[in-house]
Amino acid sequence: MSPFGSDLRTRYHARWVIPVTAPTIEHGTVVVEGERIIWVGPRGDAPEGRDEDLGEVILTPGLVNTHTHLDLTVMRGFLEGLSFFSWIRTLTAARAELTYEELLASARLGIIEGLRHGITTFADTAPSPAAFDAMRALGVRGIAYRETFGPDPRVWQQSVDDLRRAVRAMQTYETPLVRVGVSPHAPYSVSDALYVGVAAFARAHQLPVATHIAESAEESDLVTGGEGAFAAFLHGRKIDVATRARSPIALLEQTGVLAERPLLIHCVRTDAADLATIAAHNCGVAHCPASNAKLGHGIASLLEMRDAGIHVGLGTDSMASNNRMHLLDEGRLAILAQRARTGRDDLFTGRDALEMATLGGAKALGMGGIIGSIERNKVADLAAFPVPDESYPVYEPADALVWSLSNAPASLVVVNGVPRVRNGRVLGIDVGEESQVVRDTAQRLARWKRARSGTVTPTSLTFLPRVR
Repeated sequence: MSPFGSDLRTRYHARWVIPVTAPTIEHGTVVVEGERIIWVGPRGDAPEGRDEDLGEVILTPGLVNTHTHLDLTVMRGFLEGLSFFSWIRTLTAARAELTYEELLASARLGIIEGLRHGITTFADTAPSPAAFDAMRALGVRGIAYRETFGPDPRVWQQSVDDLRRAVRAMQTYETPLVRVGVSPHAPYSVSDALYVGVAAFARAHQLPVATHIAESAEESDLVTGGEGAFAAFLHGRKIDVATRARSPIALLEQTGVLAERPLLIHCVRTDAADLATIAAHNCGVAHCPASNAKLGHGIASLLEMRDAGIHVGLGTDSMASNNRMHLLDEGRLAILAQRARTGRDDLFTGRDALEMATLGGAKALGMGGIIGSIERNKVADLAAFPVPDESYPVYEPADALVWSLSNAPASLVVVNGVPRVRNGRVLGIDVGEESQVVRDTAQRLARWKRARSGTVTPTSLTFLPRVR
């Protein structure tokens, strides 16, 4: 007999339930007790409980966003039309101007937008605790990867010491839903010595790791030949530059990072040897098709990743590089890009895209045992997407969701058994104050950008952000 009793069970009835690991159930029911799913199947067979009829909706697991920079929501549209190197250096300089309160408001609005579109789990990277604090406050699930920077190998120990203090402070406030990880940012902002130091720190304290890797041509030029815009930047700071590895992925392997099974963010520029290495180390990949395309980085070898057995999740990346947080639309873009890249129209389906947005992302984050599918004993992270009206044709629900409804807001979002969104509204949240802070911050950033126009040079920028 359940300790909760049938009156504390909720039976979520939906026109379609997509468990992800099992066939779609028409007129299905998911029964939740406490934070757990205790039953899923046809409505007529469901155990007793309190009824919540969701109507003409497609009910899915909560979406898993494997890469965000929530505190950059305020920079939506701020960095348009820049080369990647200019984009990175302008973003870094602008971010250093923001206060913790501004970063927090920005992160909260990013989470609210994600929740409204069915995202229940966020894997965020940031050099401050703002997104971590926002995730805890808004009741979502996630990993806050604390970023570290330091391209100068002479100061790697200081960077690790600073990271250790920051992580220790954040861990004090970890919850069952939100935990802390670490993120050595990228090869152009992290020395080999720092990669080694972060890997050792993560290993000693069993911390999840994430890193941006194999994202751009400029990054590859730096790693494989000691050349390009990033090399010039480092030379300007009197940092020695030389060939570091055969590829960015090989760099992570030789510095011990891959041994920690990190989340690998982007992986646009990989070859067959890289993918075999990623698979051998059982690393997950955060695939960000919109950001990759917008910044001109290219199209990742998604088909080959999946064929290699790599767990691939979808990520929206930041509002500064994507402008939106529509994870299902990332799935649609992923399919379109792979079909365009290969010239094949039989690659990937809506169900494949939904799997990457749910269970694929959960597995990439090491959470596949608790979230990502609607199964008995998994935690109840759910998202319901309404079909516009009864005349709207739905032949295959996953295809309809990805191809036709990928920008639609969710009517219900449940995190850990607790409803967080109803009818498109995030419960218990008044966004007015955050919205005003972000509007004011955006105006200030616009003035800063106009005043600074033409004054940023490759040698004047630091990749060590000032965090308040």
